[in-house]
Amino acid sequence: MPVPPPPVPSSVAPVPFPPSAREAAVTALRAAGCVFAEDEAELILATARTEQEVAALVGRRATGLPLEHVLGWAEFHGRRVAVEPGVFVPRRRTEFLVDQALGQVPDASVVVDLCCGSGAVGAALAAALGGPVELHAADIDPVAVRCARRNVESLGGRVHEGDLFSALPVALRGRVGILAANVPYVPTAEVGLLPPEAREHEPLVALDGGADGLDVLRRVAAKAPEWLAPGGCLLVETGEHQAQAALAAFTGTGLTARLAVSEELYAHVVTGTKP
Repeated sequence: MPVPPPPVPSSVAPVPFPPSAREAAVTALRAAGCVFAEDEAELILATARTEQEVAALVGRRATGLPLEHVLGWAEFHGRRVAVEPGVFVPRRRTEFLVDQALGQVPDASVVVDLCCGSGAVGAALAAALGGPVELHAADIDPVAVRCARRNVESLGGRVHEGDLFSALPVALRGRVGILAANVPYVPTAEVGLLPPEAREHEPLVALDGGADGLDVLRRVAAKAPEWLAPGGCLLVETGEHQAQAALAAFTGTGLTARLAVSEELYAHVVTGTKP
């Protein structure tokens, strides 16, 4: 089911374009098959500065580019997050993972965002925790790392490039209160079934989770106890059909695991706490 775009941020003061510009944008977006053409047109009009830029943004969207890549931002957990072409777009359902982390460790002082993409999860956690937070984010994709720096460094965090834990400073071992890892979890055979916006415009490394979708999750779970502080937690998102296997992977490494489900967001988050 298509997901409606985010609302126009209240902080945005859109240029007063004539009605004809909106009508032209809606017509072009409808013709391109955009289900939420009116809403998307409003966001484009709120982002553009000239009618020529409106036409250019509409044209990019009409080619199938994800709306967030067209706009250059996505709304996530009440924040406006920079999103660049070629970077995984943060999903609304992942806000549930953020909420679970905040509920589990509300006083966390060290936060790590693995497989960070744009850095949306880490930035949301640091902003919501409020107090002094040591924030680190990491991704293997240099394009994602560049984008994440725009969102994480403004909060005083650091972004590292590399493969999972090997990217992190060793001084973090045993100190992490919240370890959020929005790992790829689409089974390899199902990547081709994803919507074109994802499979054609987002990096495969952010989508393909291996034969059963849990290859990266298992790697993260195996090493997480070394990096978590006592009482710290690892949180990952999975598909409904993978949840039980993910729970087993967590308990197999000594973590106390539980599953949380949001029917509204169709989100399944597995949390593993270090005793």
